[in-house]
Amino acid sequence: MNYKIFPTTADVAESLASQLAERIGSAFKNKSPLTIALSGGNTPKLLFQILAEKYLKVINWAYVHLFWADERCIQPDDADSNFGMTSELLLRKTDIPGENIHRIRGEDDPQTEASRYSEEILQYTKIRDNLPEFDIVILGMGEDGHTASIFPGNLELLHCEHICEMAIHPVSGQKRITLTGKIINNAREIIFLVTGRSKASVIAEVIGKKPKNLNYPAAHIVSSYGKTTWLLDKEASTLLE
Repeated sequence: MNYKIFPTTADVAESLASQLAERIGSAFKNKSPLTIALSGGNTPKLLFQILAEKYLKVINWAYVHLFWADERCIQPDDADSNFGMTSELLLRKTDIPGENIHRIRGEDDPQTEASRYSEEILQYTKIRDNLPEFDIVILGMGEDGHTASIFPGNLELLHCEHICEMAIHPVSGQKRITLTGKIINNAREIIFLVTGRSKASVIAEVIGKKPKNLNYPAAHIVSSYGKTTWLLDKEASTLLE
């Protein structure tokens, strides 16, 4: 588990935008599909804005396949939709082929959609150890240590045999659809974006491997074969020793 600390949230987003531009460029050069699972949240929002503002003219998206790590069970044009946010800030401004955008249909029945989305993931990803393998999974972490829609108290989703599952937010009761832990950990590369002082105490537990860290779902997310990197701003890293 590696981590890098940047002065500001913008620096975190700038660094990942540059990395993604390079990876997408290599995929086009080599004519090799690149599968990326995205997340919602404020830092990814900034990431998408930077990609749209600085990299549209230098990125060819023809070989990129975009998925989502999780989604709320709402309409795609809802203000809280992860897909909707990505579409507004980035996708509508790119020339990415429509068939390369693999959204979770949050408006459909959750269990039915979890099954359907699992099949779509299998169709477009490589397989390793009989599990789908994403090239890159980009994740955030909540103040409670959740990631994707795997929340504390629902740790069975970390070891579930399914590719996708329905999850329920422990406070709001809102239904969601999420990748399960085994699938996330089978990714070639996992990148966490975590910013803000409100995350500092959990970051100290998770990255510092302190006694309570396994209570947090994010602590269980480590690529089984590849690389796991945490990109932090200075505020989020305040309590790291």
